[in-house]
Amino acid sequence: MPRRPGRRSRSEPRWSLSEPPPGLFPAGGEDLLRFLAVLAIAAGVAAACSLFNRRPNPLCDSDSPYAAYDSCEPCPENRRCVDGKMECVQGFKKYGNTCVEDGLLTRTANNIAELLHRRVCDEHARALCGQPGKISFKQLDISNMADELLSNDPARLTADGIQVVKDRVLQSACGFFETASTDNEAEAFKCPDLVAELHRPLDCQVRQWIARNVVFVVTFGILFAALLRILWSIYKRRALSKRAKQIYEQVCEILEETAINAKIGISECEPWVVTSWLRDHLLVTRERRNALLWKKVEELILEDSRIDQYPKVIKGESKVVLEWQGTNIFSPL
Repeated sequence: MPRRPGRRSRSEPRWSLSEPPPGLFPAGGEDLLRFLAVLAIAAGVAAACSLFNRRPNPLCDSDSPYAAYDSCEPCPENRRCVDGKMECVQGFKKYGNTCVEDGLLTRTANNIAELLHRRVCDEHARALCGQPGKISFKQLDISNMADELLSNDPARLTADGIQVVKDRVLQSACGFFETASTDNEAEAFKCPDLVAELHRPLDCQVRQWIARNVVFVVTFGILFAALLRILWSIYKRRALSKRAKQIYEQVCEILEETAINAKIGISECEPWVVTSWLRDHLLVTRERRNALLWKKVEELILEDSRIDQYPKVIKGESKVVLEWQGTNIFSPL
């Protein structure tokens, strides 16, 4: 009996361990896109979980200069951090998540800077006037003066506020003062020459101006003295003429009254008056020493035709008398 051929068994596929099994990677384009989308979603979920589960580093303390920034975050500007807590320093107020300045530090810095500028420039001005003073200041001197002024400031700032103000004051000083080099080639600050000249006392400015313009000052002084002398002479001449006119009018009144009394027959009343008596009667003691005054009065009397002047012997002495000759009521010229 012939042998029946046996059933050929179905051979199963075999692959090498060095090759990926078939069907591991998608063969079609749609399968590839679905595969990439799944990978992207998985990566996003993994990143989100890592971000939400990560704890932020604590804030480094402001007073710790040796803080390792790999283990903590630096404290933000204008804030103070202590034990991981954060607050705005003096002079700043919280606005949202930031600290904004409230104006106190700016006002204080401006006041301190102005006082510092004035002190340095006053020292320079005294040196310009030949008085004991200092012109150049080292950076340490400027810093010490700023500390002294801050200690006397009534704002009562905290240590953080003082540091902020001092930094601004020193920055302002660097922009205002001129820099120079000392003998040992160290940097020094000095007040600008034009500003220092404005800080000189008034008497110093006057002395230095006179020294620079001595010829002009002497010439002006001589001319001014001559002008004053001329003006004084004109004033005295006018005052003398005015006073002489007043005395002349009084003389006319006395002479007219004397003539009227003699005419109506008052006993022992002569129509004339002795000139020397009028002079002593009308002039005060100070005016009697001024012979020019009475001379001016006599000139006015001589020009008046209503007054007659003639000599007369009285009690054995020759006197000059005045007599009113006018017929109308007195009216001065």
